Amino acid sequence: MPSKHPKISILMPAYNAGKYIREAIASVLSQTCRDFELLVINDGSTDETEIIVSSFHDPRVVLINKEHEGIAIALNMGLRLARAPYIARFDADDICLPQRLEKQLNFLEDHPDYVLVGSDAEYIIENGDFLFSFQCIAHSNDEIQQKLYVYCPFIHSSVMYKRDDVIKAGGYNVHAHNFEDYLLWTSLAKTGKLQNLREPLIKVRLNASSVTIDEKWRGERFRQLKRQATTRGSITEEEGGELLAIIKSQNVRRIKEGAYHALCGKKFLANNYQPVKARRHVLKAISVRPFRLDNYLLFVVSYFPEQLIAWLHKQSPNRL
Repeated sequence: MPSKHPKISILMPAYNAGKYIREAIASVLSQTCRDFELLVINDGSTDETEIIVSSFHDPRVVLINKEHEGIAIALNMGLRLARAPYIARFDADDICLPQRLEKQLNFLEDHPDYVLVGSDAEYIIENGDFLFSFQCIAHSNDEIQQKLYVYCPFIHSSVMYKRDDVIKAGGYNVHAHNFEDYLLWTSLAKTGKLQNLREPLIKVRLNASSVTIDEKWRGERFRQLKRQATTRGSITEEEGGELLAIIKSQNVRRIKEGAYHALCGKKFLANNYQPVKARRHVLKAISVRPFRLDNYLLFVVSYFPEQLIAWLHKQSPNRL
């Protein structure tokens, strides 16, 4: 029987995640830490997501069905329903490494002045093949505080935080579309210390249907609104409406598919030097969006030597 008072509530919002969610849930159930509940918030999926989640007969897996309203509303619902003092975020297309929950829970219990802990990660492509190892831009609290307003220091699906502190900070802002997590971290940083563990504890899956795409594809206005909101620590409903309009205008398969292949091509060059694989992805990106000149430049760069590509990558201000 599951505990009435679990140590950890895992929040997994899911929208049309049928292709990957079985593997994601299985990775949670294989954790070395067993004292948890997994709240799967089915955000109005129209595919087989609900059926797959219901096929798990572990009582720790709790299915919550709701109409489609977006990830921030789904997560805030999960926060209200969670029974545990610690919340682990996790996405329905990612994979938890076995000791993820144990190591993060131990850290937070051993360091009571910390309110959140994340980790490094391994990135994989749609079919599960390794893409590259990712090290966070900051690990210690001092490093995170220094870089917090330069770039988001956390992978959202890697974090564990204290439920009460996040609720006091206001939870997820429903107007901060595509960076509701980042805006929350800027508020949470004022209440306690933050940390990233220097080891990968999850595998993050890049896929064309993901909500998050390379921000270069979003356009300058999107980045400007995001910078203003995170610097200010808040966002207006009007600004949120403008963000949502930008996102909806790009929420078409050809744009997401093009962004996915361009990003894979970039990472197969800069982070996992495999130029042949990189060119395959870049050519797919070009076939989808033939008028994006940066893809042609990336294709040319794929013929550069590895050391030169590494140097060029370090000069880029918008690294993943």
